[in-house]
Amino acid sequence: MAEMREPIESGCPDPWQYMHPVMRKNFGMWKYHEHPRPGVLLHVAHSGDKIWTVKAGTQRILDVFSLRKLCDIGDQFADGYVHFTLRSNIEYMVSDESKVQPLIDALEGAGFVVGGTQNSVAMISHTQGWLHCDIPGTDASGVVKSMMDELIDEFRNANMPNRVHITTSCCQINCGGQGDIAINIQHTKPPRINHDLVANVCERPSVVARCPVAAIRPAMVNGKPSLEVDERKCICCGACFPPCPPMQINDAEHSKLAIWVGGNHSNARGKPTFQKLVAAGIPNNPPRWPEATAIVKQILKAYKEGAKDWERINEWIERIGWPRFFEEVELPFTKYHIDTWRGARASFNSSSYIRF
Repeated sequence: MAEMREPIESGCPDPWQYMHPVMRKNFGMWKYHEHPRPGVLLHVAHSGDKIWTVKAGTQRILDVFSLRKLCDIGDQFADGYVHFTLRSNIEYMVSDESKVQPLIDALEGAGFVVGGTQNSVAMISHTQGWLHCDIPGTDASGVVKSMMDELIDEFRNANMPNRVHITTSCCQINCGGQGDIAINIQHTKPPRINHDLVANVCERPSVVARCPVAAIRPAMVNGKPSLEVDERKCICCGACFPPCPPMQINDAEHSKLAIWVGGNHSNARGKPTFQKLVAAGIPNNPPRWPEATAIVKQILKAYKEGAKDWERINEWIERIGWPRFFEEVELPFTKYHIDTWRGARASFNSSSYIRF
């Protein structure tokens, strides 16, 4: 047997050592795969070998007690091999079909939901939130928990026209990503500056250069070096807050949630698409975020009822048109949905040089 390579200080470990033996034996030689039931995949190799994958919903920030419980289930009911997906779900691989149902029963008996495959609502991917992020405007993982409690049947079953990817983000600038539906923080007021701390905490040239619309410039306030914001230019993105915490932009009243739809990385049937704003100014209302959850459920209900088989959300919207989409989801269309901003032509800070 070939020796494993020496570990390195960065990057992912060699995945080969963690693969199920059937997967290692048939690597790159799979003939086809099937979907026996929601949460279960069957892969068949050219050699005739078969392997079943059972997926269960798990949270991204996993406690040690739950992790040990999941590992114990894998040792007792599966073959001892697991894999975590990009959306933080655990997958068990077994080479014996007779182990599939006992494994499912053990997972659901322990409180984990089996599903998230094929045309279901996948686990919501999210950013760090209050637990780990240094600049959160909301708790992304809390939003996920609240929404998945409401959408659990759509995860457990495969009744949507196609797969639905939902993402959340606790700030406007760092994390998050494209998704069929995205729930992001939306700041509505420029940052409040604590001028007493700026000189001691912030590298002012870096903060000035960080602003994408050149709205920040150095200033002297009460005899101390500080910064000031041109509120006519400011787009309330919060990019200044990470390098300069005294420029506080998070606000219990003015930091809202916004919902975007139609993002798609895939180019399987059409070009990748950017997501577009459909609802803004939604109350950032922990711990259950009922207003945002209700809107997401409205969108999914309309999509489920109106889309053709295998249409993604962006394809459904392109077919029926945006005016019809707003009617179907019963959301108001306002002037704020129209992108009329042209400031970037003159002020977009696209170089590393500081301009005043």
